[in-house]
Parts: sequence; structure tokens; C-alpha cells
Amino acid sequence: MNPSRRKLLKWLSALTLTSTLPSRSLFAATAPQVVIIGGGVGGATAAKYLKLFDPHIKVTLIEKNAQYLRPYGSSEVVTGHIQMSDLVVTYDTLRSKYGVNIIIDEVIGFDAAKRQVQLKQGSKVAYDRLIVSPGIELLYDKIEGYSYEIAEHEIPSGWIPGAQTELLAQQLKAMPQGGTFLMVAPPSPYRCPPGPYERPALIAEWCQRHNPTAKVIIVDPKDEFVTDQTMMLGWNRRYGFNMPKKFTATLPKTVEVLQHQGEGILSWIPAAEGGTPLKLDATKKVLTTAGGEIKADVINIVPPMRAGQLAAKMGLTDEKGWCPNQRKTFESTLHPYVHVIGDACSADAMPKSGFSANTQAKSVARAVLELLAGREAPVPYWENTCYALAASDYGLYVADVFELNEPENKIQRVGKASRYLRLEATPEEIRLGAVYQQAWLQAFTEDCFG
Repeated sequence: MNPSRRKLLKWLSALTLTSTLPSRSLFAATAPQVVIIGGGVGGATAAKYLKLFDPHIKVTLIEKNAQYLRPYGSSEVVTGHIQMSDLVVTYDTLRSKYGVNIIIDEVIGFDAAKRQVQLKQGSKVAYDRLIVSPGIELLYDKIEGYSYEIAEHEIPSGWIPGAQTELLAQQLKAMPQGGTFLMVAPPSPYRCPPGPYERPALIAEWCQRHNPTAKVIIVDPKDEFVTDQTMMLGWNRRYGFNMPKKFTATLPKTVEVLQHQGEGILSWIPAAEGGTPLKLDATKKVLTTAGGEIKADVINIVPPMRAGQLAAKMGLTDEKGWCPNQRKTFESTLHPYVHVIGDACSADAMPKSGFSANTQAKSVARAVLELLAGREAPVPYWENTCYALAASDYGLYVADVFELNEPENKIQRVGKASRYLRLEATPEEIRLGAVYQQAWLQAFTEDCFG
């Protein structure tokens, strides 16, 4: 076990000790009120763990949707491996088992001085501490010719699961034999680092079975991405993808890379080769990139992103569109007593992933309780694990531990151990990675919502 993992487990052990239901609350008199806005992974986890740490505290979760559609694993809806109904998560357990007050409503106003939020249905909710987990906003118009309306009806994104996900699934099934599926990857930073590369891989696998002469093309405004070597090895072995020399040059000599004649079913065009998207003609289904025009039968665009609209309306975002904070507690540097977690927040080396939101929520829940009790918040450690699939039976991952550089207010990765599935992994280890991915989806959802 490497030192960074030991540090994390030591911190988690202390966290677990504080999470056992105490015989008395930290608060002798009236219990404080913690309000959470946003019922995704970050918000739900924060609500659950606040009640685990101290069941006497008042926790209110405000979410505009009665059910949550989990984005992690949603690409499997596109290929028909699961149904949209499999993404549905309810707030029933948070309410019944943990005593979280769930309000299904939309926040339309925020008064930082009075410490209260205004709801669409008319009521105002006061707080002692506020946790905001607003997710992301997709910037459709950052690609000329693209818009939310076009995404809803013609060229879906589906990066936030819903009707666009179903539309993309329908378009894939209706794609003519020998057709072209074009995936547009986003610039950094973006939600779910392996996701824009897992989705086209699963689509390529689907095409092998149902449309074997089809082509899957990824255009990318970047020249590398998280899990690139391990993902590309999967593409190489399954879809006739020839890995660029940049990525094969550093592979161990024991790793076999196949040399394919001609083009395989899947190809990747990085920024250096003209992959940056410039303009969309939705009517003709033509995407203009820095390298020229590409016509496709199905186009899936993951546009640039920033913090969710609510964060901006509450005055929690900076000029970059993300939410600055004090990393130790994730308290906003723009409004006191407000903590921002998940994809919307600035978190340095931590990726924008569900696991990051989950571990941030746990550390913030602990910090909030300590601050409300007039005590110093502990220095946290964080972890992230992202599982991904290069095929339904080809699993890979990235795993990290993070620590706080307090003087610089920065979160940094610790440890020098490999972050990824071993490049020399055996076929058995790779298949086991796919099994772990499926098991993780269930266990992770349970940890957040159950």
C-alpha cells in the first residue's frame, strides 16, 4: 500500500468514527439548519452524511426534480445495454431512513445577508450553512451553428441524461448501414474525463454487431485525454484503431500493439490534426473542423461547460464560469456560509466526476458540522476513481488520492504509483475491470442515495 493510500484510509477511519450515531448532538440547544441546493451526487451525499454524523441536525435538501437521472453509466442507454428507467434514482431513502427534509421546488432567489433562499412556490428557507451542488451548464452556442434547440431535436448532446439521450439512441439505431457516427469531444475542463471516449467505444462495439461497415469518428480540441493510453489500447484491440506514435513510444516493450491495415471502425482526430470543431451545419449534418468538413449520419456533440446556471444567478461564479472557494472547507470566497461542491466548483487537480463530488460532499459535511459547533474543520484528504469501458467486457479506470496544500489553497495529487489500469494488464484483469465497473455503479449509487 502506498503512503498516499495509507493517509487516505487513516482519514477515512477517523471520519467513520465520527459517523456513528452519537448518543447526543454536538449542539446542546437548538439544532442548526443546513440547507442543500441540488439533489445530484454531491447534494444527496452531503445530506446523507450530515445526518450520519449528527442525526439531530436539521438538513433540508432542495431539488427541482422529483427524481434524479444519474449521468454516470448513461452512455449504456445509447447502445441499449440499459433503459432510461435504469438511471432513475429517488430520494425516498434519504427522507425515510435518514430524516432529510426533501423539498421539490426551484430556487429563484438568494439573500446572502439574511442567509435565506427564495423558492419558486413562494416560501423562503433560512439556513445557518448552505451547501450548493448546482452541476454544469452546457454551452451549446460555443460551437457556431449549434444551440439548445438543435440539441433537443436534431443533433443531441445527451451529456445531461434525458430526452437527448433517448434521441441519440434512436438515431444510432436508424443510422444507415455503412453510415458515419461523429462524436465531438469537449475542451477541458469537463464532466467525466473518460466519458467522451467511452461512449464512442461502446457505439463502435454496437456497430460491430449491428452495422459492421459503419465508421465512428471522434474529433477533439485536445491532443490527449485522461486514460488515453489504456483506452486507446482497447480501441486498438477491438476496433482496428492504430495508436499514434506519441502514445506507443512510452509503452512497455511487453505490451503488444496491433498494426492494422487501413482504417478500422473507430478513428480519433486530435487538435494537432485538425480536430478542433468550428461550425455545425445541422441541416446538412456537416461539421467544420480546423482540418476541414466532416459529413455524418449521426452527430453527438459534447460542448464546452461551466458551472450550472443557478451558481451564476447566486453570484457564486468567477470570470471563468466556475465557483472559487477555500479548498479546506469548499466555502465560497464570494459569499460566506455557502459551500459549493461537485462539478461546479474549482478543485485544481481533482476531476469533475461523480466520485469527486461524493468525496467532496463527505469532507464538507464534516467541515460544516465542526464550523457550526465553533471548532476547526479537519484537514481533509480526497479520492477519485473513474471506471470506464472500452467495450462491454473491457474495463479500465483512473484512481487518485488528493491532499490540500494549505498555504497555496490548492488541491494536489499525491503519490507516484500508477493511476491507471496496468498497461500490461492480462485479459482476465481487463474483464474483471468491466465487472468492477458494473458493481461500482450500484455500490456508488447506494452510497450517495441509499
